[in-house]
Amino acid sequence: MDRLLQADRDAFVRAMRAEVDQVLGRVMDEVNKAPDGNVINGSEMQVRDLMAELRRRVFEQALQMRIDSTESSFSPSGGRDGREEAEQGAGRPKQPERQRKG
Repeated sequence: MDRLLQADRDAFVRAMRAEVDQVLGRVMDEVNKAPDGNVINGSEMQVRDLMAELRRRVFEQALQMRIDSTESSFSPSGGRDGREEAEQGAGRPKQPERQRKG
């Protein structure tokens, strides 16, 4: 693959929407669980970890979708240099004098 094709932006957003919503809900849960007077110290690391994992998943999904869009356009019948493979048996000219009779 010399060049990756572009992936569908809207499909990516749709694919990640549920996961993003879930993580945002968990962020709010962590902030709500933190003790009064200690909200930042009681939730900052948990929120950081949640967001780091989301960042990793988002980037992983974006890369995978771009690779998938390129691979889906790949033709397995094409040769490495873009030419189609020759038909099987087309390499030698037929020699009728060497064929069995009948």
